[in-house]
Amino acid sequence: MEYFAAVDLGATSGRVAVGCVSQNSIGFEVIHRFSNQIINDEKNNYLWDIAALFEEIIFGLRLAARKYPLTSMAVDTWAVDYALFDSKWNRTAPIYSYRDPRTNGVMEELIAKIGKTEIYGKTGIAFLPFNTVYQLIAAKEHGELQGDDRFLMLPDVFNNLLVASRTNEITNASTTQLLDARKRNWDWNLIDLIGLPRSLFPDLHEARSALGTISHIEGLNGLKVVSVASHDTASAVAAVPMAHPESTIYISSGTWSLVGCEVDEPLISQEALEMNFTNELGIEGKVRLLKNVAGMWILSQLLAEWQSDDPTLEIIDLVRESRSSQTAARIDPNDPSFLPPGPMAERVISNSKSFSGIAPKDRGELVRAVYESLAESYAKTIVELEKVTGKSFRSINVVGGGSANDFLNQLTANASGLTVNAGPVEATLLGNIGTQAMKAGVITDLIHLRAVVSSSYEINEFKPEK
Repeated sequence: MEYFAAVDLGATSGRVAVGCVSQNSIGFEVIHRFSNQIINDEKNNYLWDIAALFEEIIFGLRLAARKYPLTSMAVDTWAVDYALFDSKWNRTAPIYSYRDPRTNGVMEELIAKIGKTEIYGKTGIAFLPFNTVYQLIAAKEHGELQGDDRFLMLPDVFNNLLVASRTNEITNASTTQLLDARKRNWDWNLIDLIGLPRSLFPDLHEARSALGTISHIEGLNGLKVVSVASHDTASAVAAVPMAHPESTIYISSGTWSLVGCEVDEPLISQEALEMNFTNELGIEGKVRLLKNVAGMWILSQLLAEWQSDDPTLEIIDLVRESRSSQTAARIDPNDPSFLPPGPMAERVISNSKSFSGIAPKDRGELVRAVYESLAESYAKTIVELEKVTGKSFRSINVVGGGSANDFLNQLTANASGLTVNAGPVEATLLGNIGTQAMKAGVITDLIHLRAVVSSSYEINEFKPEK
């Protein structure tokens, strides 16, 4: 048995866990949990408090190191966000959240300038207004690029603080919309065309790379830092217990719902472009062909809004009210109006009126409309995936926090007509831990990891109801 520390940061919370892995089993203990909230500066920008997050990470790692003989540790986070540094690796600008409105209109301006085909033809990345490329253009327009800057994606911001590692891991870098998906390297022609300096872009590394050994943090000195699939969705997909990836849909269900399939090569076609599919990179040369659906974010914001009047309200209460309601009201979960944080109920009602012509009458109907709309969005995406890949999918594996929502799982089975296999909830942690175990030689490869996850956790099955 070997032990690996996994730092997993999400857009609302983080945790440090220790995984215990053998050739036949994988498990973990969460050592430290902490919140992660968007903060505002005097200009009302949406920012991340990296210093506070790093303190929480170190606190958790010290607890882990006192309790277990750690082989290594690794970091994963959400995608697209980054930090800017000067030539001496001093940070030069705030670290913005992808929800910050400074990118409003930037994507549309770049598309008008050079066209969708030019951008998508190499990167294969879907057009989302918060992609790193549009954030970097906004940074340039706001005078934040000084000529000698370089940037690191968030997981490697922390790796830099831990061991002065100054390269970007490829699964997270692929979400920038500046990477050649086929060559797994920066798309220098596109970077030149956009007008970003080449010096901004450090070298890349793949998952399972050795990044260094901690030597300046009391209680952690001697601990090896390695690279995993540092985009949290890439780590989650690595741990999806699918025996037949070629015929399986995965849904990584969290703040966002990532609905996709695993392919061996990027699928970059006019049809994929028109349907706005993204080709994000995974471990072992795999590609995650997927689409973003605004998942539990809408529900978490609704819950926070209603808890201001009823602090005892929990998500289970919303599910119960939703189960007992029926409504034909529907929303478009991907509508940009749902992107900013804050009160959500009026936005849902307004969107439902414009999208379906029906307004929910009460809280139960409102939540039911959200759940039904999510399930139908998943089903629509699966039909589109079958069209662009030419495949016929047989089942769905749901992982992440949403996999524990039996009601949504059943709605997804009903809407798609496919069997839903739900679990494990903590797929991202398991992917992080499992990839470290691959680096250490305890787990052989991706197939082995998925088999071990499948045998170590209960998977719940939901069949379509007639």
